[in-house]
Amino acid sequence: MTFHVSRPLPLKYNKATIQDKHSIMNQTVAIVTGGGSGIGLAIAEKFVQNNITTVIVGRDQEKLHQAKQKLGDLCVPIAADLSDLDAIPTLVKQVITQFGHIDILVNNAGINMKKEFTEVTNEDFLKVIQTNLVAVFALTREVVKTMLPNKKGSIVNISSMAAQYGIPKVIAYSASKTAIEGMTRAMATELSPQGIRINCIAPGFIATDMTSKAFNADTERKNKALGRTPMGVMGNPGDIGDAALFLATDSSRYITGVVLPVDGGNSIGF
Repeated sequence: MTFHVSRPLPLKYNKATIQDKHSIMNQTVAIVTGGGSGIGLAIAEKFVQNNITTVIVGRDQEKLHQAKQKLGDLCVPIAADLSDLDAIPTLVKQVITQFGHIDILVNNAGINMKKEFTEVTNEDFLKVIQTNLVAVFALTREVVKTMLPNKKGSIVNISSMAAQYGIPKVIAYSASKTAIEGMTRAMATELSPQGIRINCIAPGFIATDMTSKAFNADTERKNKALGRTPMGVMGNPGDIGDAALFLATDSSRYITGVVLPVDGGNSIGF
């Protein structure tokens, strides 16, 4: 099975924003995957607003360019397809070469596929698992290697309500996100004694372009979703951005291994 490969592009950074090597080394540096749009862009925006140099990774160069224009000098885009596992060490090396360290990693990039269970092919299933799970493992492993010498770091994984309860027609997506939550706990027990915290966010129904399209085509599903959400409304990407900022920084310094639902109560509603 093969996937389209998009090698990382060379980093380009406005030299006028960097005073000297010392200022770079003292800057908090984050990587946000899938940072060109939706929830990833909202997370990157919260980071930049809090003076965190934020490397956004994605496959769509135009979206990355637009994000850079919106977020400014603290936003650094890299075009890469994370399903190409062999390219991941190169991507991490680029960031280390440019900034010297990585303090935060947000594993947000992911794909979905809505199909009847019996129509999902092996290739369909593996494609989702490759992007949503294996790539998260591989990228996190390489980033952790750079964090261990400093005995410091924070990793935030993005899960889904699909890991909290059964949702029909998204078998591969549900499997990948459930595994992300288990991997979060396993990594936390192994790495937290070495100063690296790992947490997870499980978004509820968030008003992104993808969700809006799905709901506009399925009014019954929208009414069902909001009907079991105690707060009665959809969240917005900034709600996930706020949670990610909290978990990524010292505001949550004594929290590790948790899965935080940000869902308006959907996971406990009826």
